[in-house]
Amino acid sequence: MNDEQKPCTPPKPVNKKPKGQKKGPPIEGGSRGARKLAAAILEVLAGARLPSEAAAALGMGVPRYYLLEARALKGLISACEPRPMGKVRTPESELAAVRKELETSQRENARLAALVRAAQRTVGLSAPPSPKPAAKGKKAKKKRKPTVRALRAVARLKEGLDESAPNTTPATEVPVAVSS
Repeated sequence: MNDEQKPCTPPKPVNKKPKGQKKGPPIEGGSRGARKLAAAILEVLAGARLPSEAAAALGMGVPRYYLLEARALKGLISACEPRPMGKVRTPESELAAVRKELETSQRENARLAALVRAAQRTVGLSAPPSPKPAAKGKKAKKKRKPTVRALRAVARLKEGLDESAPNTTPATEVPVAVSS
């Protein structure tokens, strides 16, 4: 070795924790009482305390402690369940999806209505008159139901159209009243 070279020493670890930081996983959230209860339950489960000692430290009876311990274990087990992969469907996301589908359907409806109007203009059909909204304070007029007499007249007219030879004479003669 050269006199000027020093022996190789391993570098000091850079990610060393400060001396004041506690060991273990960081636990965030929860009220002071909930954290105290969780600590007591973990101490009992670890064997560091008896259930009666933990109940006395928490200021409750042993039956109440056992009830809370069972609830805590139930929560621990449910937290250990595997989470579903992908998006989780919540009522809010379902509502957003239904609203998006409604908007898409409304746009499609408007597009198809425009296509129908264009086809009617191309063929030469007149579009049916659109219903006008009623003025404020007035009720909209109800559509009149066809009467049986009118339906019979329509059937007779359609029969006349089905005949192969067109009829040049009028089907009915209307008497003209002469006034003197």
